[in-house]
Amino acid sequence: MNFRPLHDRVLVEPLDAEETTAGGIIIPDTAQEKPQEGKVLAVGKGIQDDDGEYRPLDVKVGDRVLYGKYSGTEVKIDGEDLVIMRESDVMGVVD
Repeated sequence: MNFRPLHDRVLVEPLDAEETTAGGIIIPDTAQEKPQEGKVLAVGKGIQDDDGEYRPLDVKVGDRVLYGKYSGTEVKIDGEDLVIMRESDVMGVVD
């Protein structure tokens, strides 16, 4: 894949939603919620400050992140369903 987000945007691959409940009940695809966790595939350069310097992003490629349910824009790149969002839409990094 040859894609580089601009400025403070990140490209995230959503992780698959849970297919079973804690009690073992299988959830059909139509009833599953949108995933809110994903893996960062690409990051932009960051935000340019008044001096012309770029402030790097806090997330990096490979991080597992949590984001809002309706955050970002869903896109299809090389046949994969991905999400492009601003760094501010990312709520945190899962260690």
